[in-house]
Amino acid sequence: MTQSRPFYIGMLVSMLLLGACTSPEATNPASKNPRFDWFEYVGNDAVYNQQARTDSQYYNPILTGFYPDPSIARAGDDYYLVTSSFSYFPGVPIFHSKDLVNWTQIGHVLDRPSQLNIVDQRMSRGVFAPTIRYHDGTFYMINTLVDAGGNFIVTATDPAGPWSDPILLGFDGIDPSMFFDDDGKVYVTNNGPPDYEPLYNGHRAIWIQEFDPEAQEMVGPRTVIVDGGVDLSQEPIWIEAPHIFKVDGTYYLICAEGGTGYNHSEVVFKSDNATGPYVPYENNPILTQRHLDPSRSHPITTTGHADFVQLPNGDWWAVFLGTRPYEGDFYNTGRETFLLPVRWENGWPHMLEGEATVPYVLDKPALPPQPAASIPHSGNFTIRDDFDGPELPIYWDFIRTPREVWYDFTTSPGSVTLRARPAAIDGFTQPSYIGRRQQHLTATASTAMTYRPEQPGDKAGMAAFQNDNYFYLLAVTLVDGSPVVQLEKKAGEAPAEVIASAPVDSDTVFLKIDAEGDTYHFSYGTTPDDWTLLHGNADGKILSTQTAGGFIGAYFGLYAYTPAL
Repeated sequence: MTQSRPFYIGMLVSMLLLGACTSPEATNPASKNPRFDWFEYVGNDAVYNQQARTDSQYYNPILTGFYPDPSIARAGDDYYLVTSSFSYFPGVPIFHSKDLVNWTQIGHVLDRPSQLNIVDQRMSRGVFAPTIRYHDGTFYMINTLVDAGGNFIVTATDPAGPWSDPILLGFDGIDPSMFFDDDGKVYVTNNGPPDYEPLYNGHRAIWIQEFDPEAQEMVGPRTVIVDGGVDLSQEPIWIEAPHIFKVDGTYYLICAEGGTGYNHSEVVFKSDNATGPYVPYENNPILTQRHLDPSRSHPITTTGHADFVQLPNGDWWAVFLGTRPYEGDFYNTGRETFLLPVRWENGWPHMLEGEATVPYVLDKPALPPQPAASIPHSGNFTIRDDFDGPELPIYWDFIRTPREVWYDFTTSPGSVTLRARPAAIDGFTQPSYIGRRQQHLTATASTAMTYRPEQPGDKAGMAAFQNDNYFYLLAVTLVDGSPVVQLEKKAGEAPAEVIASAPVDSDTVFLKIDAEGDTYHFSYGTTPDDWTLLHGNADGKILSTQTAGGFIGAYFGLYAYTPAL
């Protein structure tokens, strides 16, 4: 089951054609440029086997795995959702749905180097939280490229693209959002430092400024509308992700508060004017799980960073991020996208209250039924990629922005060939690596690789990758001139260490990684379905955000390396 995408490195299309004609290996025999005949991902979380859903219900999360900081926009009967992508390329995946439940990825907003130029930033830098809005025939996506340009906006008339090159906006902070008022004015809100020396670590403010969509520039004064959060005297931290909505003539501002970790929450303010003053709701937060028993079954935690959308019948729904830890605050799947209804009572929006937990199964929104997406994103599923070309499936990503084409489907038709390059997976560069998200706590990734290392240091295989300093690499390489399959572990700044090794006598090797919460098992074989365990019970916590830091989730990926061309 696959879905292809356009080749995203627009300015390198001619290099793709050249690379296909001048590939160093024009035939099928094994070489130092590995070919992968297929890749299979199986997700099988217990909670979905225990909690069945009916045809009128949906599963949370609606986007499993590393799809954080969701934002949603409605255009007629169509809904579009974007999430952050940090230092992965292409940037900002965009999805389409008609029922808010079945989502199909239609592309990436930032799919060209001219839009997203990530050179050596760490994996949790790059592009942060996006906001998508639709107004008068135009789609807008506003975002922050940290360390390399700051806040910017791109536009499109077709949400599948192409999107414009970025327009830099010139103000500080992160998490920008847009609000189109019914008087024709357009406002940009965002998180930034207060207009005086911060009082404590995490002291931030929400700013507002008018935006001229015709001139595509910020205009007028930039002012603070929330200082610190709901109650500055309590020293709230990391007020961010501001979105304004107008309901029955009143302006509502929703924000995340408490940091995007265990104490995450969503709070709301309201005002008679877009520019304030804003008054906080006395029963904030309207969404959090931080007060619940951490020992509860199948917990969903760190909820917040919400965005609202109104349906044609007047109902409101919210997308937001959350996590599914396997123990304490440990999770490898990253921050995921969830869906909940919003109800309005006494002039305020309500989501979850008291001891209510985020449900895994809930009744669908009141929208016309939609067929299931061809590529599932919720519940348990299996996806097999046969790499029959001519492009990679849309959900495969690169580490940082590619500068050359190093993979093809022509060297060995029916498979993908990676050109080995002297760019290491832990080198804070752009390696010959393609990856897809780990979307379940219990998951299996497997592949068939044909490969022959030629010199010391050559290696190729499959990685369980969190960031440049935290990963496992199951690869074939040379030891004393003979091929072996080995497992490398990197867990910090120190060099990776080999923790298991075994000889192999076949150019075709099958590789498999099994994830079971905090435990990973690594296997290999020389015939299909005849697996040998190379190393079991490996520490999966090194792939967690809690251990590795940052804001992303784990990937399974294919990799090739040579120390010299």
